[in-house]
Amino acid sequence: MGGRVLIAMSGGVDSSVAAYLLKARGFDCAGATMKLFDGEETRTGGRTCCSLEDVSDAKSVAYRLDIPHYVFNFTEEFKERVIGGFVEAYQNGATPNPCVDCNRHIKFEKLLSRAKQLGADYLATGHYARIERDLKTGRYLLKKAADEAKDQSYFLYSMTQEQLAGAMFPLGGLYKANVRLIAAEQGFLNAKKRDSQDICFVRDGDYAGFIERYTGKVCESGDFTDTRGCVLGRHKGLIRYTAGQRRGLGLSFPKPLYVRSKNPENNTVTLCEESGLFTKSLNAVDFNWIAIDEPRSPVRVEVKTRHGQKERRATAKVSSPGKVYIEFDEPQRAIAKGQAVALYDGDTVVGGGTISDAF
Repeated sequence: MGGRVLIAMSGGVDSSVAAYLLKARGFDCAGATMKLFDGEETRTGGRTCCSLEDVSDAKSVAYRLDIPHYVFNFTEEFKERVIGGFVEAYQNGATPNPCVDCNRHIKFEKLLSRAKQLGADYLATGHYARIERDLKTGRYLLKKAADEAKDQSYFLYSMTQEQLAGAMFPLGGLYKANVRLIAAEQGFLNAKKRDSQDICFVRDGDYAGFIERYTGKVCESGDFTDTRGCVLGRHKGLIRYTAGQRRGLGLSFPKPLYVRSKNPENNTVTLCEESGLFTKSLNAVDFNWIAIDEPRSPVRVEVKTRHGQKERRATAKVSSPGKVYIEFDEPQRAIAKGQAVALYDGDTVVGGGTISDAF
């Protein structure tokens, strides 16, 4: 097997080993690091990706592998499609998943397009997932990684057949420990580098603080209410809360209370006891089917509503084009509006979308 491959090199150990493996297999390789944001987020240190230090690490590995290395400036696209979507979702009472948007709009749209412009046959990344071709149907399938503890298929549900055909995940069959061992054997300076945090542009993990600095506006306080609408106290702004949250409410009651929902229209946060967090169904929008065409009848699936969660049995039914209704066999705890929902059949991703509501 051969061909030209552009490898998305973040400066971390995973993408570095992906580049090494592809060159060892005889591919004509080049590396590319994306510049995604300006200002304070690009300082070195912390657990971010795409910093100046990360660019330097990627260049070092590319030099060691004797492959070309490029830096592409996608700051405007990232600001509009990822950071902007993240801020808007929180302001509208949702809990967004920017990693999904980055994969959808930046890696497998902008960067894949750039790879094709450069004459590459494939775009490779350090994702822990697998791509297989179904010989009977001809469809490309997205599957879980061998290392299920590191599996990232949940974040990749938006990939189209065209994108899957042009993508490569060299680490899909490896375990993280083996990846670090390979990096050490090759003398990569990032062999022991820590993994980046989930949301690369929020350096300190303070989402609310980031949103207020980004918008220049302080989020307004409002009322905590119970499920009957009775006021229980004051909250510090919708962006500081998510479904299932218990800590940081600043309230004291005989029984623990949790965030059940947020209402941006009247700026309230509804609290409940833990039993009130469980719901049995959800609606999803912007749905993308991978393993099958949009089905005309209900399908039995296994479902994840957050990364790292064990799949739960459910039935999925198309309610209208791009929209899916999912009913679980058993009630599920704290399903959050704005999060991704991914459907599985064993280790195969059937499809996925964005949760619009749970009930």
